[in-house]
Formats: sequence, C-alpha cells, structure tokens
Amino acid sequence: MKKFKIISNQRALSLIKSPIMTEKSTNLNQFNKYSFFVSKDSNSSEIKQAIENIFRVKVIKINTLINRGKLKSFKGSLGYKKDQKKAIVTLAEGNTIDSSLGIK
Repeated sequence: MKKFKIISNQRALSLIKSPIMTEKSTNLNQFNKYSFFVSKDSNSSEIKQAIENIFRVKVIKINTLINRGKLKSFKGSLGYKKDQKKAIVTLAEGNTIDSSLGIK
C-alpha cells in the first residue's frame, strides 16, 4: 500500500507553473486532457494532488515528460535553453478546466 504525502496549497501553486496553450494541446482538450508546465522536482502523485486542489476536479491519469534544452547560438556564443517538464492531465468525465484563466 502506497502512502501519499498531502501537499499544502502553497506547494500546489509552486508545482504548477502555467498551462500550455498550443494548437496541439488545445486539440487534446476535447478528450478531457490538459497540458501544464510543472516544476522539475515534482512527481505524478504531487501533480495530481495539486491539480485536484487548485481546480477542484477529479484526475484519472498523469503523464509527464521532460524536454531537454536545445543547443542555441546567440551572438556567436553557444548555450542551451532550459529543460522543461510537462504534465498531461486526464480528467474524469464531466470535469473541465478553464485554461484561459492561467496560473500565476
């Protein structure tokens, strides 16, 4: 049996950085899936609790992925973009999130 730590509201707000508003993520909304940028040190159970606390919805499934930063050249010097962690959240039937509000 797994034991989950209950996270505070402040921790929940620090985990979820912002919703992803691209054409691909908007098309996922019709399947009750929503995309968010999340903190890199978070895990799926923490993300699930944070989404349920903030938006008052029932989460069924969480998929996470880490996009590695690309190599970029700026004024002749090489550097890397930041790594980003994304979470794709699947909600229970009948639950929705108004992603136009945003989180800040």
